[in-house]
Amino acid sequence: MSLFGIMVSFATMAQETPTTQEAPKASGQVLDKIVAKVNNYILLESEVQKAYIEAIASSRQGFEAPTRCDVFESLLINKLMVAKAEIDSVIVSDVEVTFQADQRFAMVMQQFGGDENTLVEVYGKTAEQLKAEIHDVMKEQMIAQRMQAKITEGLTISPADVRKFYNSIPKDSLPFFSAEVVVGQIVKKPEVSRHVKDSIANRLKSFKQLILDGKSDFAALAKQYSQDPGSAIQGGDLGFFRRGELAPEYEATALGLQLGEISDPVETMFGMHMIQLLERRGNTFNTRHILIRPEATEADIRDAERYLDSLRKEIQAGRIDFAKAAKDHSDDRATSDNGGFFTDPQTNSNRLTLRTLEDPVLYFTLDSMKVGSMTPPIRFEDEREGTKVRILYYKERFPAHRANMEDDYEKLKTAARRRKEEGMLSKWFVTAKEDVFIDVDPAYDRCNVLEGK
Repeated sequence: MSLFGIMVSFATMAQETPTTQEAPKASGQVLDKIVAKVNNYILLESEVQKAYIEAIASSRQGFEAPTRCDVFESLLINKLMVAKAEIDSVIVSDVEVTFQADQRFAMVMQQFGGDENTLVEVYGKTAEQLKAEIHDVMKEQMIAQRMQAKITEGLTISPADVRKFYNSIPKDSLPFFSAEVVVGQIVKKPEVSRHVKDSIANRLKSFKQLILDGKSDFAALAKQYSQDPGSAIQGGDLGFFRRGELAPEYEATALGLQLGEISDPVETMFGMHMIQLLERRGNTFNTRHILIRPEATEADIRDAERYLDSLRKEIQAGRIDFAKAAKDHSDDRATSDNGGFFTDPQTNSNRLTLRTLEDPVLYFTLDSMKVGSMTPPIRFEDEREGTKVRILYYKERFPAHRANMEDDYEKLKTAARRRKEEGMLSKWFVTAKEDVFIDVDPAYDRCNVLEGK
């Protein structure tokens, strides 16, 4: 069993899952078809195709990319885990699924700037249709994840396991890794004047009064005025979140409301909000909001630049460590807890290949820097929060090299864990396949997924 990552990327599946009822295209496009069935769960050719493209695009640098049969097998095992979970009473609550699906849907809508017309144009589905589809895919994925966790429960990887895995690879077949860099940042969000914030707060209060007077309703105002593109199209509805998932100020205000009650304006790092509590389910809650972002003036941005320039001089003089400065002063939550350093999402390592740096501005800035240097304050645009300022620290560079235990332990540990998971899943597959009905389309007979298991 070749495990390229048993959980295929949700981004591809959830956003573009087609149905077997699609109408024929004038171009003669072949209708989608079922390529495998596991009990009542089906696997579509389109799922395999999209997952294969995604797997190739995200395959680990230095390691062999998965084959189409690898992808088909992994997707089939996902279906088997879902079918077996039903038999073994491994369940995921609807609250959990709704919470995850709402978050994913909001991310999709944000990509389209909250414009449902663009969504329909690209996917041929309305927002409600896509939301329901994401819910179904998300439920299946979460059940498969929970089943896999049960199967691999207790799995550990010791240094001896990593070394054994490393020694099992022929020396001439060891992965070749591209050059890697360690880069950090300290970000400052310009502080907007109190006058601007008060003006926005008064505007939100006027919205609240319109609603209370029955002259307008929350959803209509959110669609017209909210600057949160992911939720505006939904009338401000954010969907379900757990405690600790939203900005502290937002959460504290929302949970202090009665059902249906509308808050006074509240400020978070994202801007000024007016919030209405819609529903509470256990440890989750659903709200809608109207967000208006205060815009920083040129003077505000220059103040942020001066602040970071002073901090930079303190670091260069050795009076404060860069990592401590980032933890104490950076406004970027994604990197501040890691001492300001960017991390590879697959390994959580601070060492990144240049292709991991998806921001082209960051890439070209590094290209002109020397190792050990730090930039003066640089302005950049944040899609959600507007203009910000940062300083970049180019800490280290590692040349291209063959994999070795000293430089690549974390990568090898991840690969060793996957190998061990393969073994556990293979043993499970032998008995689990006897408890379900599996039918594979002849087009995939060549993959031999049911033989020798």
